[in-house]
Amino acid sequence: MGERIRVVLAEDQTMVLSAFAALLDLQPDVEVVATAGDGAEALAAVDQHRPDVLLTDIEMPERSGIDVAAELRRRGDPVRVLIVTTFARSGYLRRAMEIGVAGYVLKDAPIAELVTALRRVHAGERVVAPELAVAAWGRPDPLTDREREILREVVTGASNADIADRLHLAEGTVRNYLSTAMSKLAARNRIEAANTARDQGWL
Repeated sequence: MGERIRVVLAEDQTMVLSAFAALLDLQPDVEVVATAGDGAEALAAVDQHRPDVLLTDIEMPERSGIDVAAELRRRGDPVRVLIVTTFARSGYLRRAMEIGVAGYVLKDAPIAELVTALRRVHAGERVVAPELAVAAWGRPDPLTDREREILREVVTGASNADIADRLHLAEGTVRNYLSTAMSKLAARNRIEAANTARDQGWL
């Protein structure tokens, strides 16, 4: 048997995390070196264990899987990132591809397909589940980084004053960004804009 594929596994649902870890550990060429329950833990685990592959969910506390992948790329970390998610949203897939994620597959795929994707990603290939490829042709993300950042705060229930304080902006500036985002998304209010952006996978 050749060198084992060292994996850090990041997933915020404990039962899913345990199941994935157990299934991967049954593979003779895979070793789960660490698990993480949120994005911050995932980054710390990659720093500590230097895995070959980070297998991560998208929606997690602290940082999303896409945010983690973007930070790893910013650092120049060579770890390959394989996203395993329940979400087939075009926005998520587009952002993942833009930041160099190596693989993007669905959680409900058979374990054999997941392991095959893991091996291919480790070998240097880029893997996208066939049923997700069509999603890549969805509506392009019209939001700027700042608009996206503000809409994420709206999703948490923050008021314009709260957002201005957290992001060190004037409240009028926050209103202007929200107005522009609402116009782009044809939304009647800030909540509808945030929900639309989230549903499209742009947040």
